[in-house]
Amino acid sequence: MADAMSEYLKQDMQCEGLLECIHGLKGLDREIFKLLTDRSEPLTVDEIAEEVDRERSTAYRSVQRLLQSGFVQKDQINYDQGGYYHVFRPTDPDEIADDMQRMLNDWYAKMGQLIGEFREKYGEAIEEPPAAPVEN
Repeated sequence: MADAMSEYLKQDMQCEGLLECIHGLKGLDREIFKLLTDRSEPLTVDEIAEEVDRERSTAYRSVQRLLQSGFVQKDQINYDQGGYYHVFRPTDPDEIADDMQRMLNDWYAKMGQLIGEFREKYGEAIEEPPAAPVEN
């Protein structure tokens, strides 16, 4: 992961890199998101864990990160005899893209404000050097 914005800008990033760059998601999160988008039906955590060859608890933590970031939706399926289970499906890509665009716009506005504050704070600190005395 790049530590500075300048490093991100130098990387040959793919669109999936936005998951890491904007939301701080991990490689497994990207893998699970891709898995869910490739499937026509939602999957349970157990099915996800089996597909990515990870322990259920590891898959569950990744799914939780995807839920918190808004990339995945959770649906409850009720059994006829009582009880339920959850399945997970990807959020509509347009919703995700709109959310990332809003986040980027907010970030851009905040950075503009901070740059203005930097200019004010340090622009005042750096004054013209005093003029040399004029000799007659």
